[in-house]
Amino acid sequence: MERSTDLPDRQVNDYDGFAEAYAAENEKSPVNAYYERPATLALAGDVTGRRILDAGCGAGPLSAALRDRGATVTGIDVSAGMLALARRRLGDDVPLHVADLSEPLPFADGAFDDVIASLVLHYLEDWGPTLAEFRRVLGPGGRLIASVDHPFVAYTFQDSRPDYFANTSYAFEWTLDGHTAPMTFWRKSLHAMTEAFTTAGFRLSAVSEPQPDPAARELFPDDFHTLSTKPCFLFFVAEVPPAGTGEDD
Repeated sequence: MERSTDLPDRQVNDYDGFAEAYAAENEKSPVNAYYERPATLALAGDVTGRRILDAGCGAGPLSAALRDRGATVTGIDVSAGMLALARRRLGDDVPLHVADLSEPLPFADGAFDDVIASLVLHYLEDWGPTLAEFRRVLGPGGRLIASVDHPFVAYTFQDSRPDYFANTSYAFEWTLDGHTAPMTFWRKSLHAMTEAFTTAGFRLSAVSEPQPDPAARELFPDDFHTLSTKPCFLFFVAEVPPAGTGEDD
């Protein structure tokens, strides 16, 4: 996956136009298949019987893994093109909905035991409304498991360094299999991230900088070394206080 900061004037973060190429890359890339996805599943642990919302499910690789581990999964994504690929993969086992994470979610209060937000929050300028909705659809004791671009990586991505503590955007292009798509992410400091979770009513139980899957050592030796020595993503587990603690009102 190539990145360029030469961004043309056209719609950004539009996955419909390169859904097939992105899904194929995500399926096999060391960063996704041998780093982010295994780390997320490890943090989720035993999900048998748990009701899980895969928020930003894309083409469904994480939804499929959670379903195969015994979870009852619902997937949402803003891209209809990505959801069409997810439907092809998942069949009718997993309900799928087009949904924008900056808008209210189409689910009842307490509908889920876990929300997993895999590499999606950094698309949002303001995490507040989204985290409030995640908090609403989780029952007491529920968990939010989220992965984002590591703040150090986001800060050092371009030659011109912004104020680390400022909430700033940065634009670039992804080139996948000849398809080029403009992207915009938002930088946040670690403090801003953790404060957003606690302001939404979560209690942080884990902040993780994981190592890649050992299987990647032989398959992708150069990527394995990079992922083992330089942080790429940051992972959070944030919990809804259990009922009866006085914190869940």
